[in-house]
Amino acid sequence: MIRAVQESDIRQIVSIEARLFGKGAWTYAMVRQELNAPARTYLVDVADSLAAGLPGGEERRIRGYGGFWYDGDDAELMTIGVDAPYQRQGIGSAILEALLTQAATQGARRMLLEVRVDNDAAISMYEAFGFVRIGLRRRYYQPEGVDAYTMAVDIGQSRGSGESKGDE
Repeated sequence: MIRAVQESDIRQIVSIEARLFGKGAWTYAMVRQELNAPARTYLVDVADSLAAGLPGGEERRIRGYGGFWYDGDDAELMTIGVDAPYQRQGIGSAILEALLTQAATQGARRMLLEVRVDNDAAISMYEAFGFVRIGLRRRYYQPEGVDAYTMAVDIGQSRGSGESKGDE
């Protein structure tokens, strides 16, 4: 189930960040600041309690999350991540599709993003949605100094998730 991020989700998001992004992961303070910044939209994919094997009273497991910033013209995908055990199940695509829908609802005409040049799964997913490379940012990801592609899609031209199940 995809829903808006809640304050109680931050700890799980930070844990997933650390597993996915290592030294480049956002800290608790960074995640909290980002979620509370103006013009941000963040969503999480939460496992159904029964499907995840969780008793009714236990915290629901966050499988993935993502969000964007919208400045009145372009939406900027700030982050998207799917916890390793849930990758390649279409969760990243579902989150991205929901974010594109939210951006369109808010009036965005285009979505931009940066992606590591070595993240083939994410690049494939973005391309399946119609994103195209429009630039290269040298040494964008720190502390590793990895380059990033800048990609964009006209939101009305986005193709949706039916074409790929590659997830970040």
